[in-house]
Amino acid sequence: MRVVFLTHNYPRFSGDLPGAFLHPLAVALHARGHDVRVVVPSDHGRDGRDALDGVPVRRVRYAKAEHEQFAYTGRMAEAVRSPRGLLALAGMVRALRNGAAAELSGGPGDSVVHAHWWLPAGLATPDPARTVLTLHGTDARLLERSRLARWLGGWVLRRVAVVSVVSDHIAGAVARTTGRPDAVSHVMPMPVAVLERPWTSGGSGAIMVARLTAQKRVDLALRALARIPSRIPLTIVGDGPELGSLRAIAARLGLSERVRWEGAQPPSEVANLLARADVMLFTAIGEGLGLAAVEALMAGVPVIVCRDGGGVVETVTRWGGGTVVEPTEEAVGAALLDALQSAELKAAARAAGSRWRERLNPARVAETFERWYHEALDTGRS
Repeated sequence: MRVVFLTHNYPRFSGDLPGAFLHPLAVALHARGHDVRVVVPSDHGRDGRDALDGVPVRRVRYAKAEHEQFAYTGRMAEAVRSPRGLLALAGMVRALRNGAAAELSGGPGDSVVHAHWWLPAGLATPDPARTVLTLHGTDARLLERSRLARWLGGWVLRRVAVVSVVSDHIAGAVARTTGRPDAVSHVMPMPVAVLERPWTSGGSGAIMVARLTAQKRVDLALRALARIPSRIPLTIVGDGPELGSLRAIAARLGLSERVRWEGAQPPSEVANLLARADVMLFTAIGEGLGLAAVEALMAGVPVIVCRDGGGVVETVTRWGGGTVVEPTEEAVGAALLDALQSAELKAAARAAGSRWRERLNPARVAETFERWYHEALDTGRS
């Protein structure tokens, strides 16, 4: 089977972070004998074809080099807010569609497109009748926030053969906003790369792994930490537009010596940091799944999430290992102290981690998507 991944985010090189959670699925499908190809936008004029771990990648131009700035950066939602952004987005849709059509050309009859995020990849699919479209979270939030997005996204989702989502939370949002209730039967998170993942030995305090944006509410975690009388350290792994303001907040709260800023790190280093963590703070609002929380549980690290966290609440309650609290500094701080002292929660996190390791094994996830690809092919033939 030929499977064409269509996406605006995919690693540009080994260890690159944007779209890194898509790569293990592509590699696993390739290992199962499928002809997997990836079509993704170029980055500031860097186009052409290459390969990553045996998976061919076609990078397509969509604007002048200086205007190719919306892929890989987490700024896709910004594209709809300016004329230049809309023009670049329209060019990206055209370029992705043409690139996917080129990769499908000459392929076997059982060729499918796997589009990731409805905007822009869902819009760009050249053959909706043979497409599996996966929503990852940010695109589902857009459906809930914007009437225009609900209209356009609903049109996209109603055209494709199969809609898959990474959490039950997103499945509910899709059903409410677009009338595709079948997403409930196509829930599968992306796989987690097979790495050396030791169980945590603890000792380094709390950890956060997040892109530093307002949605992640790192400021809430900092204020909660400041309320705790003991000097528990916090390691923050990630980068983003909020970094400067968050450093200022930490300094104002007297946390400069307790907060360690690691910046964005490759998956292998994240696994090493989790192997020394005692607890993860995950204070984001409206998450699709919360893959960082899953990875923490896979290391046996308990996770504290907020009640309005979206799919990450489901993540920590499915098999345990986490605490769900109100999104206040008092509640987060109290939960942090409790987690550090609770042997039962640590044992629950390890037990849940074993379940997640099994569920998100790349080969197992690939097998699930194989079934859905055949479902899309059957739909396309009917």
